[in-house]
Amino acid sequence: TNHKFILNFVLKTTLYNYILITIMQEIYVDDIGSGFPLVLVHGYLGSSEMWKFQKEYLSKNFRIIAPALPGFGESFKSQSLNSINLMAKFIIEQIDKKKIDKFNLMGHSMGGMIVQEIAKISGHRINKLICFATGPIGDIPGRFESINTSIEKLKVEGIKEQVKRIPKNWFVEGDRAKNYYLCENAVKHTSEETARNSLIAMRDWNGLENLKNINNKTLIIWGDKDKSYNFEQVSMLKNKIPDSDLKIFENCCHNVHLESPDKFNDVVKDFLTD
Repeated sequence: TNHKFILNFVLKTTLYNYILITIMQEIYVDDIGSGFPLVLVHGYLGSSEMWKFQKEYLSKNFRIIAPALPGFGESFKSQSLNSINLMAKFIIEQIDKKKIDKFNLMGHSMGGMIVQEIAKISGHRINKLICFATGPIGDIPGRFESINTSIEKLKVEGIKEQVKRIPKNWFVEGDRAKNYYLCENAVKHTSEETARNSLIAMRDWNGLENLKNINNKTLIIWGDKDKSYNFEQVSMLKNKIPDSDLKIFENCCHNVHLESPDKFNDVVKDFLTD
């Protein structure tokens, strides 16, 4: 009976671990359309669904690969990562799993840091790069509040307040914006740990030194009402990435892709098909 008990225990533990690994590591990757691959990397408190209008439009011309980062959005059950480098390696791993060699790459906000890091690790595999509403310094000088303040406030206010308070800053119309609901959907299951890990990841990352080594044709997109990234941040990208262009959207904030999706999609398509 003792043996039976031990065997039972081992089997149960093995099964439990298996379930834990498979279910708890549930990674969501949207893969739609056909053509040359375009990989989309969302930002802090984001999701794959936040690229909704880009997927609908751009999947007519490209194969869209849009993962939800571990701990975020549709991948909320998986263990979050606490460095931009690990997030970049995670994205590369998802691309490798699909046996994709070369691809176009677009990152938004924290996702923009991740794509800069991917350019550093695997730049030769990127056809064209889009850095959208992002900058080269993870601590984001000039942000509506410092990253450390967000970390401190997270501790005090908790995740529920943070996810109500921060995304409002991404739209000119705040939480009254037409597509704000996509931000609400994204954060439904985001944990405090995931939020903290990402804030730490951003704060501790700096891509400034590598900008001169980015050899890919690059488009930088920025809304002139962005409260997260000021013009100084995006102009650093423009001045230091050798083959880069800057497109400024007027009267748009941090989430240009949700505030002016049609115009945004046309700009992206034109750049990628040019």
